[in-house]
Amino acid sequence: MPEGDTVWRAARDLNAALAGQELTRCDLRVPKFATTDFTGDTVQDVVSRGKHLLIRGGDPAEGWILHSHLKMEGLWHVYPRGGKWRRPAFKARAVLETATHQIVGFDLGFLRVVARKDEDDAVGYLGPDLLGPDWDAEEALRRLRAEPDRPIGLALLDQRIMAGVGNVYRCELCFLAGVHPKTPVSQVPDLSRLVDLSKRLLEANKNRSRRITTGAAGRDQLWVYRREKRGCLRCGTKVAHELLGDNELELRDLYYCPHCQPLRG
Repeated sequence: MPEGDTVWRAARDLNAALAGQELTRCDLRVPKFATTDFTGDTVQDVVSRGKHLLIRGGDPAEGWILHSHLKMEGLWHVYPRGGKWRRPAFKARAVLETATHQIVGFDLGFLRVVARKDEDDAVGYLGPDLLGPDWDAEEALRRLRAEPDRPIGLALLDQRIMAGVGNVYRCELCFLAGVHPKTPVSQVPDLSRLVDLSKRLLEANKNRSRRITTGAAGRDQLWVYRREKRGCLRCGTKVAHELLGDNELELRDLYYCPHCQPLRG
């Protein structure tokens, strides 16, 4: 499941292949931008912003941004030019080529082109990026405290508060903090520790191919996420599984240990 660390790695790999390179092909396979062609333009860089990915190209001042979001199943692949794709062609939403590489975006949940000057309008609403140069723990803490009655399990997923936490981290962070995901923000014992833990967890995982929150590199790499059939890794209690979201369209799987994370009050 793509979260901030996954998108950070994708941006790193795409930047290594694209930055400073001239595009020899640009094929955007979404109706609104199907006729957009950046062939001949030079890619400036590729960066992540929370769970958003920005490919910046053209003139640094008046150029363009290819803005994508992986959603649940999206991913970007980097191939040597002429290499065989590991996904079927009908799933491709963007194909970019340089003299040496082919970059393909598959199953992208969101893809659009925006002017470079409009970057802040596109992603400026996001909170401090846990893996970005704009990370500001105090600002993230301030934004969390501004929603005292909101369940912490919903606040952690709100990218306007801090950008990069997805559903896996939401569940694991609540477990590590020993709080029930439905605990109101104002009742979380140490919010600053939770913010710090969010930063440290994503930093620790950003260079790993598999996410680890337990510190163990073996089979048991997560404490509660998707462990409803195996039990809490710490105490063995049956892990609770339910749905939580701000509305029916935003419901996400929620996992927690009733013993290690009791709902108080």
